[in-house]
Amino acid sequence: MSVVPVSEIVDRAFEERFGVPAINVFNDLTMESVLAGAVQASSPLIVQTSVKTVRSIGPEILASMWKSMTAGISVPVSLHLDHCPDRELLTTCLKLGWNSVHFDASAMPVAENQRQTIEVVREARIYGASVEGEIEAITGVEDGHGSDEISSQHPLQASLDFIEATGVDVFAPSIGNAHGTYLSEPVIDFNRVTEIVTRHPIPIALHGGSGLSPEQFTELIARGCAKVNISTALKETYMKSSLAFLETAAAANKWDPPSLFTSTSADVVDMVLDLTTQFGSAGKAW
Repeated sequence: MSVVPVSEIVDRAFEERFGVPAINVFNDLTMESVLAGAVQASSPLIVQTSVKTVRSIGPEILASMWKSMTAGISVPVSLHLDHCPDRELLTTCLKLGWNSVHFDASAMPVAENQRQTIEVVREARIYGASVEGEIEAITGVEDGHGSDEISSQHPLQASLDFIEATGVDVFAPSIGNAHGTYLSEPVIDFNRVTEIVTRHPIPIALHGGSGLSPEQFTELIARGCAKVNISTALKETYMKSSLAFLETAAAANKWDPPSLFTSTSADVVDMVLDLTTQFGSAGKAW
């Protein structure tokens, strides 16, 4: 297998009720490591890039990294642009080979969000790409995007009308989830996921996955959350692993960057192996 459309990955996960890790990478080491973890786990994987990461590294360089690292890969993988309100950047990424884009127009009135999302879906289809949509902002700030204000839910029918009118491949509802680190126990609206997929079967994207309990993950995936976003957990793993190694290096006065990279990569791979086991995607590659 190799690079495939996101819809192929999430549709299968939705049908079989397992969750696919959708992990926000931020440099070459994290991209390489999460891909290696997916191969070891024999799991499909969605690699995500935030707007901040795309702009800091450059879309052309990221696209080149992706093509190089996925050449001949043995598991189904996709590249996804996360939470992007910038139509110009969406177009750039689609042209360069992103397999999916999340057009985040949740700050707009629903009618305008819907109108523009229809345009984004039409454009993405030209490139064989998928689209994730949302009408409710996810609470919390991640990579400079979002707000700490508690997001409000629209009536269920508004979500259903949006899904039907736009033809998005994945839908991201606000269900009490939040980006970043949860400051208190999250209160998750499990029923909203069931209400949406019962009325309109569609893979649901679970944002703010880092910090939910195993029981919450299991129930949400069983209800239809086929795409499980992970960002904070990778950042914490990467930085804590690097810090621990550097503390040891300082104590021994031994400074060998390749050893640092190898150690940090191994911890990221272990994180991916844990996630694929927990979400049920391990062994599900085709």
